[in-house]
Amino acid sequence: MAPAEAAHPKAATVETYPRNATSMEAICARILERHRDRVSVRKPHLATANLARIIEGVLTLSSRHGFHEMSLRDLAGVTGLSMGGLYSYFDNKNTLLVMILTEVAETVEAVLRGAPPGIEADPAAHLRWLIETHIRLTEAMQPLFVFAFMEAKGFPAAARAFATESELATERIFADVLARGVAQGVFAIPDVGLTAALIKPLLQDWYVKRAKYRKRGTPIHAYSAGVIAFVERAITKP
Repeated sequence: MAPAEAAHPKAATVETYPRNATSMEAICARILERHRDRVSVRKPHLATANLARIIEGVLTLSSRHGFHEMSLRDLAGVTGLSMGGLYSYFDNKNTLLVMILTEVAETVEAVLRGAPPGIEADPAAHLRWLIETHIRLTEAMQPLFVFAFMEAKGFPAAARAFATESELATERIFADVLARGVAQGVFAIPDVGLTAALIKPLLQDWYVKRAKYRKRGTPIHAYSAGVIAFVERAITKP
C-alpha cells in the first residue's frame, strides 16, 4: 500500500470529542466552565450565547485591524453588548485573550492525546492519525487557529510565551511518536525534535494559507494524504 493510501480518514475525524464539540457554542461552554470564577453571568444559556458573540466579534475585529488595535469599545459596538456586559465576562483584553488561547491549546492537547486504542503500538499508523486529526481539527476551528497564529507576534509577552509553549507541546506529541518509530526500526530520523518541528508548518499551512489551496481546488483529504505521503517518504526506514 502506498503511503498516501495508508491514511485512516475514518479514524481521524476528531472522534475523541463528541459530535459538534468544535462548534462555537461548545467551545464557549468549555471556556465558561474553565473560567467560571471570572464570569458573573450565571444563566448558562445566556452566558454561552453572549460569549460566542464576544469571541466572534474578536475574530472579526482582529481580521480587520488586529487584536492589538481592537478596543473594548469596538468590541461592544460589534457585539451589541454594553461595556458592563463585556466586563461581566472578563476584566480586560488580556484576560479575554488568555481565555481564547487556553481553549485552543487545551483542545489540541486533548484531541491529539486521544488516539484510538491500540494505535500506539504502530508508530506509522499513529503518525498518520496525528497528521490527519490535526488537519481536521484546524479545519473545524479554523478562525481560532488563524487568530492564534496571525496575532501571536502582537500578543503581550505572557500570552506570546503561552502560544509558543502550546506549539512546542504539539511538537512533543509528534516527537514522541517519531522516537517510538525510530526505536522500533520503522523510521530513520537523525534528529527527532527537528523533524517534529518541520512537520508543524505543513500542518499550519492548511489553515493559514487556505486561499491558496481553495484556488488550486485542493480538498482536505487530498491535502492530508499529500502531507502524510511527503513525511513518510522522508522518514520511513528503507
